[in-house]
Order: sequence, then C-alpha cells, then structure tokens
Amino acid sequence: MTEILSAEAREFVADLHRRFAPRRNELLARRPARRQEIAATGRLDFPPETAEIRLTEWQVPPAPADLTDRRVEITGPTERKMAINALNSGAKVWLADLEDANTPHWSNVVGGQQNLYDAVRRTISHETPEKRYELGGGPYPTIVMRPRGWHLDERHLPVDDQPAVGALVDFGLYFFHNARELLERGSGPYLYLPKMESHLEARLWNDVFTHAQEALGVPQGSIRATVLIETIPAAFEMDEILWELRPHASGLNAGRWDYLFSIIKNFRDAGPSFVLPDRASVTMTAPFMRAYTELLVATCHRRGAFAMGGMAAFIPSRRDPSVNEVALTKVREDKEREAGDGFDGSWVAHPDLVPVCREVFDAVLGDRPNQLDRQRPDVVVTADALLNVAATPGAVTEAGLRGNVSVALQYLEAWLHGNGAVAINNLMEDAATAEISRSQIWQWIHQGVRLDDGTPITAELVRRIGDEELARLGDPARFKHARELFERVALADDFEDFLTVPAYELID
Repeated sequence: MTEILSAEAREFVADLHRRFAPRRNELLARRPARRQEIAATGRLDFPPETAEIRLTEWQVPPAPADLTDRRVEITGPTERKMAINALNSGAKVWLADLEDANTPHWSNVVGGQQNLYDAVRRTISHETPEKRYELGGGPYPTIVMRPRGWHLDERHLPVDDQPAVGALVDFGLYFFHNARELLERGSGPYLYLPKMESHLEARLWNDVFTHAQEALGVPQGSIRATVLIETIPAAFEMDEILWELRPHASGLNAGRWDYLFSIIKNFRDAGPSFVLPDRASVTMTAPFMRAYTELLVATCHRRGAFAMGGMAAFIPSRRDPSVNEVALTKVREDKEREAGDGFDGSWVAHPDLVPVCREVFDAVLGDRPNQLDRQRPDVVVTADALLNVAATPGAVTEAGLRGNVSVALQYLEAWLHGNGAVAINNLMEDAATAEISRSQIWQWIHQGVRLDDGTPITAELVRRIGDEELARLGDPARFKHARELFERVALADDFEDFLTVPAYELID
C-alpha cells in the first residue's frame, strides 16, 4: 500500500487541504446559523437571491458514454470482497463508498484506496480459506466513488499539524492515482458528493475539481459529479447546486435515509408537526417525500441531468423464502414508482436485487439509456409541500422505538469495529439509518411524544429497552462502548449534529 501514500500523493492532498480547508471551515461555520433560523421560524424557503438561476434556461454538459445508462446502481463499501462482488453484479454503476458504508479506520481508508486502484485496473482479487474471489468476464459497472462529507476530518494524514479534510483525502488520493488511468480506459473520475447543505458548498467542490484537473494536467470537465440531495436545506437549492457544478455536474440522487435524518435534525425543536412516526412507516409515498422526489426529477431533467432513485436496502435471505417474497414485492413496487416518476435509475444494496431493479427499468426504458427526454412540467412543488411532515401517516409504537434502539446499538458496535455496512434484520444498515434511529429517539424524548398506548417516551424507558435488547443479543459486555456512544448521541441534552464525529474519536 506504499504506492497509495507515496510522497507525491500526500503532497497533492496537502496542497488541496491548504488551498481549500479555510473555505470548508467557513462553510461549516455557516451551518449552525442557518439551523438557528430554522429553529426560530420553523421554516425554510427557496432563496430569493438565486431566483434567476431557477428561472432561466440552462443545462449541464452531456454525460460521458459510460455514464449515460445508470438504470441499476449497486452501492457498497470498498472492502475487497464486496468490491469484487459489486463489479461482478451486472449493475451499470458501482457506488464505491468511502462514506456512510465505511468506518474511517485508517486501514479502511488506505485499504479502500488500494482496492479502488486495483479495481480500476481490473487486477483485483481476494483469497480466503474458503473461496477465491476474482473478476468475471464483465462487462463491469462504471465506478463512481463517494468521498466523506465536508464535516469529517482525517487525523492520520495531518497537514501543518492539523487534521486533513476527510473529503479532500478521499478525493485527492483517488483522483491522483486513477484519473489518467480511467480516462485512458474510456471512463473518467466520477464522484457522488454527500451531505451538502448549500450551493456554496457545491461551488467549493467545483473549485477543487478545477484546480485538481489543472494541477495534474487532466482535461477540464473530466470529473463528473452526482450530488446526493440528502439534506433538507439542499432540497431548496437543487437548481443552484447543479449550476455551481455545471462543468462537472452529472445528476442528483434522492438520498432518502439521510434526508429523513436531516429533517429530524433541522426541525427537531419545531413542534409536533415535525415529529415523524416509526421509521418503517415513513415510506416514499408520504406527501413530503413525494414532493421531494418529484421536484428532483423535474429539476434534473429540465437541466439535462440524471435523476437517481433511492436505496433498496433489503438483503435477501437464503433460508426464508417467505421473507424474500414479501420484501421483493416491496422492492419491486418502490422501483416501479421511481421508474414511473421519471427517474433514470435506482440503487440496490445487494447483488441479488440487481435483476429486479433492472427488469423494472428495462420495462420503462426499452432501448433508451435513460429518461432525460421525459420533462415534468406538471410538477409544481412549494416550500409548504416539502415541509408537510405532519401529513405523514403512522404512529410511534413500542416496536418502532425498540427497533431504533436495537439497530443503533448493533450498528454502532459493528461500526466501532470497522464495519460500516451491517446486515440487520435482512436490511443493509449504514450510518444514515443509524442517524435516523438515534435522532428519532432524541426528538421523541424532547418533544414529549407518547407511544400509541399512551406510554411517555423517556430516557429511562430507552435505557430499559436497551437493557432488554442487549440481553436478547447475548453478550452485553461487547456493546459497552457502543452503548455509551448511543446514549451520548440519543439521550444527551445537546444534539450531536453527526454521530460519526464523536464515534471517530473512539477508533484507530
């Protein structure tokens, strides 16, 4: 792995950090101020100062050849075996995840870069005592890498005695080692950009891209970025985000789990109209989620950008066909809704779901690679529609609360031990779903919510359920650090913006 951390690669990352970390810090400092406005008003709206961008006609550049058909995208961490399985999955795109599906242990950060290096060059293989994993005959998915969000640091690669910006470490190492190789192979350095909250944060990424291409002599516009619209502030700036990334923009994605977390986080103290029911009952047919996805498709296609659907997180069971039958029906219905709404493709978390998603989109697309020609002039989405959380059907139940506690504890225990993508109850859980679980608990307690049987949700009740769930899981001592972290992010008086920030303090 010495090639990944060569002197030249480290200097490239250090240069990115010195140039752009100050602006990153300024933008992060703006976030709490906007949150305070939301707390004071209980509102968000489309920015009046950028109205001209929304009202005028413009488009992003056409996509490169290997990024025009994205009907099935498989997501997963850059762990070596899972990388090989993703490349052999038959999907059109592999979202190689250095973010929510990856614990940023230093060995995972560097090992993930090595695995990407080998995947790009088609030399990746893996040997275990039971099996040898290697690439099949292809064709292989186009690789789209997701770096960490702007808020995370990387202490293992300090610059001028300060932790580096995690996003710049992930992007810098990947771009430095693979940009030219990808272009020579007829592809390019493609990215998914997570957790942005404003078009100014997109502008920063665009400036990073422009400088990086210039510094390495890579043609401008080689980088293509798809942005996850997974924060509620970003939902009000979709046009503006595409505009700022225009030379490098590829599309937007409906990052549904983090989007729910962002709504809870931003409106956590805005009263009962912003309290969501059990996570399992908040579906994509809830009015505020329909408004969000309809606006995303309409915005993207007006601008010539791809609209990418959300995650099917189901993990098929090899032992229980009845579980599969029910879950696959729901997956199919979800993908049919997305394809019918005009999305150009969607995400799955497991190779066994690739055929289901592909079949649904094949039926709608036919011989076309995408639905960019499907404009949605019928879509008119207001700020009130995006914020209409109160119309979400469902209740807060003991089963929902217990599920949140159990998922959060199990996920955090796995995360602290280096696994950021965890199969729990036949669902692939990552940091986003853990964030929903703990933030719902925090909000329910602080808003005085009662279960549907009238029981008040209190920290004492959550601790009792935690005791019961750990007893059920067997070996409570194994969860000691996970439980301490869970109580810090779910039961403390102050709300932690991201659980991964305090969690990062606990890992190597």
